[in-house]
Amino acid sequence: MDMSGAVTAADARYPDVVRGLNPRYVANPEAVYLVDSAAEVAEVVQQAVDGRKRLTVRSGGHCLEDFVFNPDVQVVLDLSEMNQVYFDAERGAVAVEPGATLIEIYELMATAWGVTIPAGSFSSVGAGGHVAGGGYGFLSRAHGMAVDHLHAVEVVVVDARGMVATVVATREEDDPNRDLWWAHTGGGGGNFGVVTRYWFRSPDAVGNEPRAILPRPPGDLLISNVSFPWSELTRQGFTRLLKNFGAFHERHKAPDSPYLAVTGGLDLTHPSGGPIVLRTQVDGDHPDAERLLQDYLAEILEGVESGSPPRPRRTPWPEPVRRHATTNETQNDPTLRGDFKSALMRANLPDHQIDAFYRYLTRTDIDNPTIAVSFAGFGGRINAVGQNATAFPHRDCSMALLWTVLWDDPADDATYINWNREFYAAVYAETGGVPVPNAVTDGCYVNDADSDVADARFNKSSAPWHELYYKDNYPRLRQVKAKWDPRNFFRHGLSVQLP
Repeated sequence: MDMSGAVTAADARYPDVVRGLNPRYVANPEAVYLVDSAAEVAEVVQQAVDGRKRLTVRSGGHCLEDFVFNPDVQVVLDLSEMNQVYFDAERGAVAVEPGATLIEIYELMATAWGVTIPAGSFSSVGAGGHVAGGGYGFLSRAHGMAVDHLHAVEVVVVDARGMVATVVATREEDDPNRDLWWAHTGGGGGNFGVVTRYWFRSPDAVGNEPRAILPRPPGDLLISNVSFPWSELTRQGFTRLLKNFGAFHERHKAPDSPYLAVTGGLDLTHPSGGPIVLRTQVDGDHPDAERLLQDYLAEILEGVESGSPPRPRRTPWPEPVRRHATTNETQNDPTLRGDFKSALMRANLPDHQIDAFYRYLTRTDIDNPTIAVSFAGFGGRINAVGQNATAFPHRDCSMALLWTVLWDDPADDATYINWNREFYAAVYAETGGVPVPNAVTDGCYVNDADSDVADARFNKSSAPWHELYYKDNYPRLRQVKAKWDPRNFFRHGLSVQLP
């Protein structure tokens, strides 16, 4: 591709295309290529290989670390123009290009064919990296991970001689490329090549009718939000709320739970950020939707002195995904810097972890309304799949946790990064500062990448970073890496290493 296809520093667009969601990370590449086809992707990759240029790939711009935008990158491949979603009759599957955002996917699938995939809850995330890391959200307890419906993937790869090829890999048992498909079912983005297309079709789908090959989304959702003002919540009430939430989700993490239609979330805030909020949604098409919601809320609120549920409301799918971002100004502010950490829970929260949450969230020496830890109900149909059947290994979990802190002044970087580090380390103090896979915790979610877990200053456990993200699947991922990216051309701060 000639330089006319590139955005360079002389172009007015350059400042906008050399940074992603998190303005902590800005690159200074020779060029950013905005491509619109697999052929153009292959051309740029071959050019970078031949020129020995460091290349990174961006689909949605939501990478939480510096994997795309860092001082070493010389060429950025921007896939945001590759955003088509369409039915591919030849494969009997819905094709999704990597630059399509989740809200675009949900809206088009629902309107065109009345189907969906159980992917993430943040509307502006791009499919490219999200799907490769597994993908979970509002509908995952009922339908599993996004990758549980991934039929095939198209990837631009580089062989040992430095030659670029475009390969299609499917989940079919007799596909010689099946290992490349498997690596994209939770192995994370930026590891094996450039994804230029995904195809979705549920494993049990029959026939070639697009309206029958993927899960149907709810016609509407029963929504409830219960607030717990800090001024009315005692330490005992806080502890009881977290214990109740954790106990329910541990008890109902099995694939045959009668509560698959219920997705619960608990947003723990710092007092400067307003009340703690219990967010619940129930599939409104379920014949017992109202009873399921009432029973769920009764269990979570039992013995908690604060918080009375307002009347639930009904809303159409995928309105909650749209609102999840649009009603939260901080999630849409491109000036806000951020730091993020994740954890997965198998069992309920031990007392020492709850004590750490309370201590840090009630500290008065810090004042930032964006400080939050979000708990999401996990399990259900996610746990119907074996931990080695896909690269996503966390198949016995009950909750997923995400730490968030945002700020606007670069001078505050150290303050808030250190705050998040200390908070996280305190919660997991008994396991070396990280959620080591054991009977209670189950590591971290690769889509919420955190380079600290690979740093001995912060991970004092005996579990290396790859065990936290991939558990026993890491050796196989390394074999796939050796086969499909033997030159380690595609790499980043937490990339799968060659054997």
